[in-house]
Amino acid sequence: MNKITYLGLSIIALILLLLYMLGIIGTSKVAPGSTALGAETLPKNVRTVKVQKKSVDDILSWPGTLHSRTEALIAPRVTARIIEIKVKAGDTVQKGDVIALLDPKTQRARERAAFAALAAAKANADRANADARRVKNLFAQEAATRQMYDQAIAQARVAEAQVKAASSALKETKIGYQDTVLKAPFNGIVIRRLKQPGDMGIAGMPIVSMHNSAALRLEAAIPVSCGRFINLGDKVSVRIESVKQDFTAEIDEIVPEVDPSTRTILVKATLPISKNLRPGLFGWLDQACSRHQAFLVPVSAVLKIGQLETVKVVTDNHALTRLVRTGKRHEDTIEIQSGLNEGEAVIIQ
Repeated sequence: MNKITYLGLSIIALILLLLYMLGIIGTSKVAPGSTALGAETLPKNVRTVKVQKKSVDDILSWPGTLHSRTEALIAPRVTARIIEIKVKAGDTVQKGDVIALLDPKTQRARERAAFAALAAAKANADRANADARRVKNLFAQEAATRQMYDQAIAQARVAEAQVKAASSALKETKIGYQDTVLKAPFNGIVIRRLKQPGDMGIAGMPIVSMHNSAALRLEAAIPVSCGRFINLGDKVSVRIESVKQDFTAEIDEIVPEVDPSTRTILVKATLPISKNLRPGLFGWLDQACSRHQAFLVPVSAVLKIGQLETVKVVTDNHALTRLVRTGKRHEDTIEIQSGLNEGEAVIIQ
């Protein structure tokens, strides 16, 4: 019987302890509302600032990808077998550096044929001009008919035209011979090799692709509702998380066409030169889509105690500690979502 009594008293004591810890018994209730955490006399030379109500931007972030502004596919203008490719993926090249060599034999043969055709055309023109001069003299002496004179002049003009055509053909073959040496059109980096030595280089088909890594820009798709706030030349903030850097970029192109599937427009922002950036990196473009009214205080006015945020409000020459809830940070100021009113004075550290 004693054991049962002892067990019952223990259970009752445990229940009473739990009720006390939960605040159900033994404590007085606190009325709802805001309660100051404590007041202290305002020290001398304390710095205060009043809570300001201002219109601030609603900043949204849109994902994007880095692309090179200048990309090129290096392709021959003549068809010839590839003898050598002097670069590989990742190589840095300067403008004018040799990229690849094509077999020049065919172009040399064409050049020799063009030389021969030009020589023949010049010989024919010399003969036609001589005939025209003789017929002209005979015509002046009334020893040749008008028809003979016109025919000789026409043949001379045809011969001169043939010389010009042969000369142009020779220039074209010389250009074709120069095209067997492919050179870099600008300073950049080789992305990939699309052909190998021994392959047939086809006119217009790329052998190497390259880009200019010094001219990168972030391309982001932005909803039309926000895109209307962006204009050419605007400065925007770009965050590249893989390199943990923020950049100030300039909007240099806005594609006017709206993507019908996503209702977005493509916006391109030029980035400053940085050795850490390369095409294909992921980034965020920060942009203001609207504005709202907010209470702002200096960041240094907010004190953190664990997970609590407090400010010291000056009232009747006393500093009262007040709990607040903060929002977005704007450089040296921070939004106060609750706990303060416009015009109240707070202490800054």
